[in-house]
Amino acid sequence: MNIANNIKDIREQKDLKQIEVANYIGVDKSAYSKIEKGVRSLTIDELHKMAHLFNMTTDQIINYDGSIPKEITIEDKNEVEQIRLIQQLEEEDKQTIFRLVDKMLTNKKFKDFFTKNAASL
Repeated sequence: MNIANNIKDIREQKDLKQIEVANYIGVDKSAYSKIEKGVRSLTIDELHKMAHLFNMTTDQIINYDGSIPKEITIEDKNEVEQIRLIQQLEEEDKQTIFRLVDKMLTNKKFKDFFTKNAASL
């Protein structure tokens, strides 16, 4: 399997037309058709745009194994699996999650404190 075949297979699985992908990555339909046929090389920028459109990583496109990755939901996982999934994220995304959790924990402490102390008023 080569990247041209991978791109065509993914596009078809996503029910996208060649013109839709071509417009998204900024090439004309003829140039895009040549990409799928393996006649024209794909630029890194075009690959990045395609990955964004397909909701995949560039690595998933390059090493495509014939199946689109399924959506991951974290709420149906146990705590250990949730942490493992978070650890796979890029550093900036992990920090965002940690800030959100910190904020939620702080809000809970204030709420608990207020509830406890309001009852004694």
